[in-house]
Amino acid sequence: MSARERGWSTVAEPVEKPTDGPLNRWGKWKVPKSLKHGSGRGDLRLVAGSAVLGLVVAAGAVLATGPWDSGQRKAERDRAAVLQRSGGAHHEGTTPDGPEPAASAPAVLRALGAKGGLTAPAGASGLDDALTPLLDAPALGSVRTAVVVDAATGKQLFARGAGTPMTPASTVKIATAAAALSALGPAHRIATTVRLSPDSRTLTLVGGGDPTLDKAALRSLAADTARSLRDAGAGPVRLVYDVSRYSGPALHPIGPNENIAPVSALMADEGRLDTSDRGPAPRTDDPAGDAARAFADLLDDAGAATRSAPVPGRAPAKARTVATHLSKPLSALVERALTNSDNDIAEALARQTALKAGEPASFAGSRRAVTARLKSLGLPLGGARLADGSGLDRADRVTAGLLARLLALAAGPGHPELRPVLTGLPVAGFSGTLGDRYTATSPATGLIRAKTGTLTGVNSLAGTAVDAQGRLLAFAFLASGTTSADDAEASLDTLATTLTQGTR
Repeated sequence: MSARERGWSTVAEPVEKPTDGPLNRWGKWKVPKSLKHGSGRGDLRLVAGSAVLGLVVAAGAVLATGPWDSGQRKAERDRAAVLQRSGGAHHEGTTPDGPEPAASAPAVLRALGAKGGLTAPAGASGLDDALTPLLDAPALGSVRTAVVVDAATGKQLFARGAGTPMTPASTVKIATAAAALSALGPAHRIATTVRLSPDSRTLTLVGGGDPTLDKAALRSLAADTARSLRDAGAGPVRLVYDVSRYSGPALHPIGPNENIAPVSALMADEGRLDTSDRGPAPRTDDPAGDAARAFADLLDDAGAATRSAPVPGRAPAKARTVATHLSKPLSALVERALTNSDNDIAEALARQTALKAGEPASFAGSRRAVTARLKSLGLPLGGARLADGSGLDRADRVTAGLLARLLALAAGPGHPELRPVLTGLPVAGFSGTLGDRYTATSPATGLIRAKTGTLTGVNSLAGTAVDAQGRLLAFAFLASGTTSADDAEASLDTLATTLTQGTR
């Protein structure tokens, strides 16, 4: 959801009070003298003046080599396919025929105004002095938790309630995206197919779960299908549409809502009834039927007649595929879901993860599959409950420690397949749901990439920040019991901006 996302409940649910201790698995760190407060405004102006170029660096954590395909560098896809861990600033290549090692993300993400190499991580006490007063702001409601991690080392630098489960709102999309990328890989594409019965009399449009299917894709499918029908000498056909790939309730627990269509394996333009491609919009209550009827019209335009209106069903036994449309790579879907806070894509990502795990493609099956995948990545899942993939469900629970650790994992050399989690995050002052939350003169513009989250009484921000010394910091700030979304967002933005100013 966008910076103005709103849930439909007006009462924030109770959340347990946090503990103030850091996560034991990361330990505490002593602040080096060189990282104490005292940096001059000239240094900050230098970093701010580099914001646009810093964006170019931060926007592509691995842009150093190779061409890009829909936001995911081809070389990174090659590296993800190598079974043995290799490459990166901290590892030698282990396969003689594999791609050249790529620089680790934290080493590339250096503020252009920084001098010399990277220094030791900022200590917990330095960040405590800077962040604690800001976290105590009344605008952040009754419960607020926070974690900051040095992405280069994975060490926790600051924590308040790191292990306290909180309602994350749309920041849960970070977890959904990471699970899908880990399970399927960034090059995976979702197929929508058309199948013809052996007697050439029944045509079935089979939904694969691609919410980004649009009229252009349906037109291409119709043209390919009409060509196959002519080649087969077929006459008018009966049109069936198959949505069996998904199961369970199609309606999200929040009910009919302009933020999400009924979840279906077959839909066009995310079930939108206007010309928008992001944000709230009127939605159809029958996305599969609408897509099938649009396909029937396009078949007629392509010269293939249908005998009657399309009906739900399944392809007959031994039906053959006559046309296929593949979605954009999963990396591009992840980037779009995170940049625009796209709920329909997020729920599709969760269901694709479920299918890969052999679980039913339902809300319950997706919850189990996403949780299991995150567990396999070694992430701290204590208290986590991933009720949906989008964050619209107020029953979702994650910790600030989980989100920050996941972001640091995506930045490291060990999991290049997770890189689109970073490249998809909105850029402060430039794109997506952060496009209007930082001004051109803000010292953090271009140096913060973060996912926003907003429900009534819940506000969150989780992402990465490049500090004044060039370190990449992963952070998560979660607040509950807020009374003004605008004031809460301003406070969260101030917290993130403070990270870019650093402690010296």
